Amino acid sequence: MSIILIGLLASLLAGLATGVGALPVVFWPRGPGRLLDVMLGFAAGVMLAAAVFCLIIPALDPESTPGGGLLVVVIGILAGALFLHVVDRLVPHQHLVHENCVDMVAARRAWLFVLAIAIHNFPEGLAVGLGFASGDLGRGTALTIGIGLQNIPEGLAVAVPLILVGYSRGQALLIATLSGLVEPLGALLAVSLATIFQTILPFGLAFAGGAMIFVVVDEIIRETHRRGVGRLASGALMAGFVIMMTLDHLLG
Repeated sequence: MSIILIGLLASLLAGLATGVGALPVVFWPRGPGRLLDVMLGFAAGVMLAAAVFCLIIPALDPESTPGGGLLVVVIGILAGALFLHVVDRLVPHQHLVHENCVDMVAARRAWLFVLAIAIHNFPEGLAVGLGFASGDLGRGTALTIGIGLQNIPEGLAVAVPLILVGYSRGQALLIATLSGLVEPLGALLAVSLATIFQTILPFGLAFAGGAMIFVVVDEIIRETHRRGVGRLASGALMAGFVIMMTLDHLLG
């Protein structure tokens, strides 16, 4: 099986985890409230560890990714963060879990929120694709598992506002699932480019890592501290970080 197909299938599985996370709305339509902030804290920890151990550190290793180096990695990290910043400015959307999302009355705002999740899923697809493109199946697998885990609370975060503005439970579940399917597109682009141009791999890994760190800092962490469970969310972040680091160590 080609590396492109493996990366595409892996990112598809990770993206479908968004739909898995939305399943509770079928039975619990108003969502878990503050528990969602704790779950998103866990997701933030997973993303941080994935960015550092699965993307940035391999990009610094001249043996696993020839053509890299400190300067290339620094530029890649900053470029990834700048890319997400520009997208955030050019594409209007709600931030990840707005404190008043449970009071949304306009379908337009809910759809802007869905768009926000889709935007943030793209660099995750890049990360999975580049993980496999590096030729390290263990690292690619660890990234797939980690990003799949952190997609679960994101799926719930997408589905709840849709339920609250009048969408059926089935519609909310479908839309949440589709929002995660942006990831295979990012993975296909990443694997294809990295396969053709091996010299961009270190930059690409750093770019994806920088984009993921930007999402965590700019979106997820600040949102998990808005409803009074910031300390629990921070603890969940540490747990997610350690679990993802352990996965990378065992599978890498």
